[in-house]
Amino acid sequence: MTVPEELVARSNALGADPRNTNYAGGNTSAKGTAVDPVTGTPAELLWVKGSGGDLGTLTEAGLAVLRLDRLRSLVDVYPGVEREDEMVAAFDYCLHGRGGAAPSIDTAMHGLVDAGHVDHLHPDSGIALATAADGPALTKECFGDRVAWVDWRRPGFQLGLDIAAVKAANPQAIGVILGGHGITAWGATSEECERNSLEIIRTAEEFLASRGAPEPFGPVVPGFEALPEAERHARAAALAPVIRGLASTDQRVLGHYTDSDVVLEFLAREKLGPLAALGTSCPDHFLRTKVRPLVLDLPATAPLDDVVARLKELHASYRTEYAAYYERHAVAGSPAMRGADPAIVLVPGVGMFSFGRDQQTARVAGEFYVNAINVMRGAEVVSSYAPIPESEKFRIEYWALEEAKLRRMPKPKPLAGRIALVTGAGSGIGKAIAVRLAAEGACVAIADLNASAAAEVAAETGGIAVTADVTDAAAVQAAVDATVLAFGGLDLVVNNAGLSISKPLLETTERDWDLQHDVMAKGSFLVARAAAKVMIDQGIGGDIVYISSKNAVFAGPNNVAYGAAKADQAHQVRLLAAELGGYGIRVNGVNPDGVVQGSGIFAGGWGAQRAAVYGVPEEKLGEFYAQRTILKREVLPEHVAAAVFALTGGDLTHTTGLHVPVDAGVAAAFLR
Repeated sequence: MTVPEELVARSNALGADPRNTNYAGGNTSAKGTAVDPVTGTPAELLWVKGSGGDLGTLTEAGLAVLRLDRLRSLVDVYPGVEREDEMVAAFDYCLHGRGGAAPSIDTAMHGLVDAGHVDHLHPDSGIALATAADGPALTKECFGDRVAWVDWRRPGFQLGLDIAAVKAANPQAIGVILGGHGITAWGATSEECERNSLEIIRTAEEFLASRGAPEPFGPVVPGFEALPEAERHARAAALAPVIRGLASTDQRVLGHYTDSDVVLEFLAREKLGPLAALGTSCPDHFLRTKVRPLVLDLPATAPLDDVVARLKELHASYRTEYAAYYERHAVAGSPAMRGADPAIVLVPGVGMFSFGRDQQTARVAGEFYVNAINVMRGAEVVSSYAPIPESEKFRIEYWALEEAKLRRMPKPKPLAGRIALVTGAGSGIGKAIAVRLAAEGACVAIADLNASAAAEVAAETGGIAVTADVTDAAAVQAAVDATVLAFGGLDLVVNNAGLSISKPLLETTERDWDLQHDVMAKGSFLVARAAAKVMIDQGIGGDIVYISSKNAVFAGPNNVAYGAAKADQAHQVRLLAAELGGYGIRVNGVNPDGVVQGSGIFAGGWGAQRAAVYGVPEEKLGEFYAQRTILKREVLPEHVAAAVFALTGGDLTHTTGLHVPVDAGVAAAFLR
């Protein structure tokens, strides 16, 4: 293998095991030679994981490639620790060829350490020693002279110099514990480097496992034990919208719910409050979990209304305390305060709610706090947990380099941060709507009676599949709860589930009538009711869209049950728009007509029935519908989806109670 291929293989192997490092955390490097295409002579190069990559999924495209001679020459022009941030821009002048990925802040560590291969990782076991109050002594006790200690320093050029100096002074060492941070290991070959990294991690694990207190988090606090699973999930579903609404005070965020044994055990223990107040330590953890979590201080069985009231009190206090934290440490030139809401909310007996700008960020924030719990446990087993000082946390959170990274992020899509539930989304119009909403940035729950169809659309959109009979209130509530637990809440609901039976009045049975009204009139009501409860609890508004029909206003033949059900849906739009507007919830409708291609309704027999009514072959029905319109254009599912996006994508913020015709122009269905 080539040097970069070897590096990628090692990185993937290390990153595949969460005991070695967290998602997108740490970096790896390798030194080697390649022919300089300009001079034709060998050039010493450094391949290093670029900024923002993940070891487990790293490819060669994610490596930065730098000239070692130029990188090492930066030592001669280094202006000192007070100006070390300037060195990051200097890395660009050391790139080889097109350079690959953008060099990260840790590039100096890899280039300046005199070893062919270097790994910098964030294993829970290593950080536990790094954050223990007597970390240097414990490191000596655990490793002898095979691993040295480096005092905490913010990542950067000076830290690279520090590690290089420690390695030079300790030729027998295979790596270092970085105070408050993680580990760095090295080797002459890729195999040796990986072996040394794993030796440090596994030795630390064994050291912690063989030591100390049987209850590092203290005894269980009565009443704070985990609720039974069904009760726990029901309470989580009830609380999630409230908590997400609070966490979205400054900026709308998505949520993730975790109730793993690790989390529930931590939340039940006496030291929960004091340890949580200390916050996380590793920079990767801290940047995603904020200075500290919000911790509910009520027992798991406290009345729900009391819990909600207390959460609101604690959130107000959290915001005040966060603003004070910012004021304590901000200096001239500090970036403006970004937001004072928590990224982690801990609810004893129920679990952890984590938040972020997108689904992945919310999930990763929770994963990092689980890492932090493991770190706290390890430190408390052998000593006491002593993370980096608050002032250092601020220097990282409001680092100019981090601010620049945030500004380089692409502009979010129109529906980013929005959570949608689409009924009847396994095919036809519903599928097209789900695909469009996902493409515009929404997290989408695909609800359908057909579980396999829902699963296929969920796989295509990156959403979740929920099997739901919209005529069953319990099934509807379960679908809404599943959406809330998956994404943190609910912002956008599309009532699309439907069916149709075309018969003359005298042939229409009570069952025909009841079935169509149950699915479309009653089903839409049940979905809107369950969704509105979530949206009201969130307190950040929302959208409910009804896919009604041209037949809601057009009196056609052999269509009494379907047309009446659609008229019911259409008036629900008006009624709910009037009722829910005070909560910032907008309710609008879309009236399609003649959507034949890809339609589940038409494929299920409606197409044949309507073709017979109009005296045309079924395969020509779409063309027939198009020719009777003003625009002479056939309506497709994607056109209906476009109307839903137009109503919810952010431009029609002052529109509610509207019905949008998507029928290519049917004069008899014009709204009056």
